[in-house]
Amino acid sequence: MSKRTLALLAAIGATTIYGINHTIAKGVMPTYVKPFGFIFLRVTGATILFWAISFLGPKQKIEKQDWGRLVLAALLGMVINMLSFFKGLELSTPINSAVLVTISPIIVVALSAFFLKERITINKGLGIALGFIGAIALVLFGAEIRQDAPNIPLGNSLFILNATAYGAYLVVAKKLVEKYHPFTLMKWLFTIALIINFPITFSEAMEVQWATMPLWAYGVIAFVIIGTTFCTYLFNIFAMTELKASTIGAFIYVQPLFGILFALLTGKDTLTIVKVGAAGLVLLGVYLASKKVKAKS
Repeated sequence: MSKRTLALLAAIGATTIYGINHTIAKGVMPTYVKPFGFIFLRVTGATILFWAISFLGPKQKIEKQDWGRLVLAALLGMVINMLSFFKGLELSTPINSAVLVTISPIIVVALSAFFLKERITINKGLGIALGFIGAIALVLFGAEIRQDAPNIPLGNSLFILNATAYGAYLVVAKKLVEKYHPFTLMKWLFTIALIINFPITFSEAMEVQWATMPLWAYGVIAFVIIGTTFCTYLFNIFAMTELKASTIGAFIYVQPLFGILFALLTGKDTLTIVKVGAAGLVLLGVYLASKKVKAKS
């Protein structure tokens, strides 16, 4: 099997795991684990796993000039991104999260234009506008009366912050991915994230009642640590070494489909006209913003 085929399978695997994670992680919060406590468990577990496998890769030292970029990437990708997503998931619904995280490619386009001076075409400009209209529509009009979603507008706003941080992480980490082995990069990114997250997340982690937690909740925590964190970050970083960013970006179109179907099949969420309309705008926006312009012959 070629490396490109493996990279494609890795990207599909990461997208599938992310899609079902919206519903699975929601199932234990906040009854058994509060969101910030979940992040402590998630980052700590992933850090241990990445250090354990790092010995299988080459021995690399991070160059002095790269530490600043490494800290910024960890702050965006493993601190702000994770904290805002899990807090948002506690306050909102799985379908809302599945839709709103897909604005990441739009954020990447906007940030690339601002920082990397990449040209914004009419299609990209329209895509950015439509994506944000869809996102704002969910924030302002997507509220429902649900016991398990106490503050949907705030939760949806945190999903937008999550997508923005992750989009910025992809831009910042791009040069690091080209320079360092995935195992080296991940072990240091998560170590830095563990240090930054510790004072924010430790107190909620200590509130977890392990003795009275049902067995299925242990399974959910294991899935989030091993699947949603360790595997997806490793899959994505591997895919980035073999595939173009635009190819990887295309897989994000599938994530809301997996997320919505899984939430509906498990009875954890329902579709509304606002959700369908907002999802349509967001996905159309992402498509237009990510579409490659054909060169004129």
